Amino acid sequence: MMDEDKKSSQLLSGTEAAKEVRERLAGETSTLIRETGIIPRLVIVQVGGREDSAVYIRMKLKAASEIGMRADHIHLEREITQSELLNKVKELNDDATVHGIIVQMPLDTTEDIDSRLVIDAISPDKDVDGTSHFCLQVSKADLLVVAMGKPKFVKGDWIKPGSVVIDCGINSIPDATKKSGSQLVGDVDFEAAKYRAGWITPVPGGVGPMTVAFLMNNTVQSAKRAAQEMLRESWALPPLRIHSKSPVPSDIDIAMAQTPKDIGTLAKEIGLLPSEVDLFGKTKAKVSLSVLHRLDGRSNGRYVVVTGITPTPLGEGKSTTAIGLTQALGAHLSKNVFACVRQPSQGPTFGIKGGAAGGGYSQVIPMDEFNLHLTGDIHAITAANNLLAAQIDAKMFHERTQSNEALYRRLVPDMKEGRKFSNIQLNRLRKLGIEKTKPEDLTHEEIKKFVRLDIDSSTITWQRVLDTNDRFLRKIQIGLSPTEKGHARECQFDITVASEIMAILALTTGYEDMRHRLGKMVVASNNQGEPVTAEDLGISGALMVLMKDAIRPNLMQTLEGTPVFVHAGPFANIAHGNSSILADAIALKLVGPHGYVVTEAGFGADIGMEKFFNIKCRYSGLVPNAVVLVATIRALKMHGGGPSVTAGVPLPSAYTEENVELVEKGCLNLKKQISNAKKFGVPVVVAINVFRFLYDTLLPIEEKINIIAKEIYGADGIELLPEAQKKVDTYTKQGFGNLPICMAKTHLSLSHDPSLKGVPTGYKLPIRDVRASVGAGFLYPLVGTMSTMPGLPTRPCFYDIDLNLKTGAVEGLF
Repeated sequence: MMDEDKKSSQLLSGTEAAKEVRERLAGETSTLIRETGIIPRLVIVQVGGREDSAVYIRMKLKAASEIGMRADHIHLEREITQSELLNKVKELNDDATVHGIIVQMPLDTTEDIDSRLVIDAISPDKDVDGTSHFCLQVSKADLLVVAMGKPKFVKGDWIKPGSVVIDCGINSIPDATKKSGSQLVGDVDFEAAKYRAGWITPVPGGVGPMTVAFLMNNTVQSAKRAAQEMLRESWALPPLRIHSKSPVPSDIDIAMAQTPKDIGTLAKEIGLLPSEVDLFGKTKAKVSLSVLHRLDGRSNGRYVVVTGITPTPLGEGKSTTAIGLTQALGAHLSKNVFACVRQPSQGPTFGIKGGAAGGGYSQVIPMDEFNLHLTGDIHAITAANNLLAAQIDAKMFHERTQSNEALYRRLVPDMKEGRKFSNIQLNRLRKLGIEKTKPEDLTHEEIKKFVRLDIDSSTITWQRVLDTNDRFLRKIQIGLSPTEKGHARECQFDITVASEIMAILALTTGYEDMRHRLGKMVVASNNQGEPVTAEDLGISGALMVLMKDAIRPNLMQTLEGTPVFVHAGPFANIAHGNSSILADAIALKLVGPHGYVVTEAGFGADIGMEKFFNIKCRYSGLVPNAVVLVATIRALKMHGGGPSVTAGVPLPSAYTEENVELVEKGCLNLKKQISNAKKFGVPVVVAINVFRFLYDTLLPIEEKINIIAKEIYGADGIELLPEAQKKVDTYTKQGFGNLPICMAKTHLSLSHDPSLKGVPTGYKLPIRDVRASVGAGFLYPLVGTMSTMPGLPTRPCFYDIDLNLKTGAVEGLF
């Protein structure tokens, strides 16, 4: 025992200093939350259940609560492996809402885990503990910092006399004299060391409060850095140089001559975090919907929609204009700007007009990857659509060939753990008003209701799809194999991008919304005239699984290296023809309040723009600041009475030579489309702060169709043909009469007749049929002879498309 007359070292107490730090941090945290909506978040990972570690963690959680921070304690089992622990650290590194990470040491584990490897795995900008090794000779140290997690390990006689000892350890040891049965001690034998050291920190009450305080401080500073990055008004985005040539080369040659940025580099330049981007090679990426949550507090940028006058069959350059506008704003005026365009269908790519990436020096690159497959979204829609189509026919087949009891045995099989309803089956029971959850409790009548949909095959509206122009699939007969036992029926193929699932992809606002919409899709009616949905067929969960990646927008770039979202679409004549709400919404957050998002609406203002306002804006709640209306001399001449224009055929001389009279007459179409834009309260090119819809969705179906026909197309009214009237009556009876209208109409004329140019008058719009896309949230009337499966022309574009076997480059796509 030390002599009583020996002088004890002075105590270094961190309690008061820590209090001052916490008070300061409380003010900073309050300001940060109020101004940005960001709550500083600390996550503490504990392996095992050491009581001394638990005490320290409770101190941290209490301090965080007092400051107004969020602190989460993740408690992992002692049996966790090194790989599993590293994966957990990576998950926290990738979580944009986490600003500080602590892995509590020492690890209380049964496995062989390298603690240093785990600590080093923490992202440097989230390592608020600042953990590192010190190699000091204890007996020679003037300043000794001890953090080992071993009680009283450093003995008094090891310490250099007069030194400063900072004991960071906190350990619990048995102590029968204490009420709790234990006491907290440091890594230094305090009673012995206090007579050797000049200054020493006690445990508890020494460095602990300050350590905790500065852990909180580091977390708050990390959150402030995240807020500054979020609020950064201008991107650090160096554009790519364009080396223009005269004469201008072909579009494909221009695209191939440019070397794109690495897509990961572009993502970083526009403020995306690595955890928010999944790379598809070097030039494409999927962007996470979590961006919307991270940037929820940021104001949207300015919103511009690009549309056009009634086009010729060759297209009038809306994509080129949209891309050129964004390049001008981004690469030349240094504005934050995003282009949002539709993903092209394989149908027109190989059939009518080649690629759809823009043109000339205003393109999305690489244009071959843009036009061919991209990241597989359209293929996912094809798979999901056809899985549902297969289930419809399979369900009818099984109901026709099995008894109620046999169906029930197969739908709810007896497994090792017994019979059990799946979640989607429980949804169906609730829809039927059956609250029972045990299969053995259902009555015979309830079993019959559960197992039978009784689909009326004549009412099936759900068709199979293929992303190829194939006219011979417009009407087919299925079920001809002897194994189908005579249950054949006529049906058809549509082109994939006309599928309701594509419309849902474009109009959804998130995973939960998409799952709900997929379940609501009506595919037929039963024999009682009631709608049958994908949820009734038990397939909506599987559809969501197939679409889980497609819901994320695709990031690409323009020829000058500015960002582009490519998502959903494309047709506005047989679908709603706009890029996705999610792409627009994420882009508007990324560009910030002083940036611009240029989104494209398909075909003319009478089709794509009308659907943009009445359907897309109605569901998104986003209000555009301006409309950019694209017009070409070629289209104006055609609407002024010029000769027909055919894809693949040289232009008549009227379009290659000056003809002012044709242009003047064609301006009537331009005037009408400007008028159409103004009907929605948004002027062409001029920003305004008001917005209105063309019609109230509560109006009767026929009246809504009539309003569009008169106001947008200039018709005298509509003619509902018998099949269309029958569908209007059915959908009204089924409760779908209050949905918006998505007209399926030719894009080559304001009317239903492609040969009527300019501004046709004195006609009635014939409505041949009306179909329901309940999940997407609209009804779509078929106008005239409009087909949902295009055919290949005599000379398709694929005659010119090939792969250069030496260089691997795609040739002839444009």
